[in-house]
Amino acid sequence: MRQVAIYGKGGIGKSTTTQNLTAALGEMGKKIMIVGCDPKADSTRLILGGLAQQTVLDTLREEGDDIELDAVLKEGFANIKCVESGGPEPGVGCAGRGIITSISLLEQLGAYEDNLDYVFYDVLGDVVCGGFAMPIREGKAEEVYIVASGEMMAMYAANNICKGIQKYAATGKTRLGGIICNSRKVDNEYNMIKAFAEELGSQMIHFVPRDNVVQRAEINRKTVIDFDAKDPQADEYRTLAKAIDGNKNLVVPKPMSEDRLEEILSEFGILG
Repeated sequence: MRQVAIYGKGGIGKSTTTQNLTAALGEMGKKIMIVGCDPKADSTRLILGGLAQQTVLDTLREEGDDIELDAVLKEGFANIKCVESGGPEPGVGCAGRGIITSISLLEQLGAYEDNLDYVFYDVLGDVVCGGFAMPIREGKAEEVYIVASGEMMAMYAANNICKGIQKYAATGKTRLGGIICNSRKVDNEYNMIKAFAEELGSQMIHFVPRDNVVQRAEINRKTVIDFDAKDPQADEYRTLAKAIDGNKNLVVPKPMSEDRLEEILSEFGILG
């Protein structure tokens, strides 16, 4: 069983990319569980056809500790198992605690023992501290992919995430599997993200082109593969899935200084 954490700057399309990726892996016959680690609880909605899933923290608040697995785990497209950690009541407590509570509960209820090929942790934004770092800090996810684009702040965030991976790699097996470029049609984006990934000692695992069919599928509460399996964008997610499934290039990243990052941005015309 491969446990994979997906990180990335807020708004970069991390959850959308994760769900389209897992749909492609599910189509390949892989057995998958997604653990949504964002208090917004939107990491599984496309897999579940828009169903507002009951979160682990809400269930515990309403029913107490004595709950069954099917109260917090639902199956969606390609029999992908879906769990949403949820968050605390507004203004109360630490959202990161929901991740710790959810993973502990799933372990107790036997969710990880069902011959799974993959567990994906869709983690809030670019936060790799506290509870949000739990999937990599506790060695739950040994494989990390970062969703980025050619936008300056997305690359800054990706570099910062690599600093967190490097820190936890020193005491565990956490490794970076690569950068997923979720294109924003920035000038020279492909070559820039490729150079950025190589500077980190890693790779651009796939360049996902921008296409409005992704938004059309979301409006219909589906992944692209579920919405229109023959669309060329569906093949992009299939290519990403195959690249990750066969990936052996797992490294301890080498985060760069801000000066070096800005040099790369300047080389490709992002900074004046």
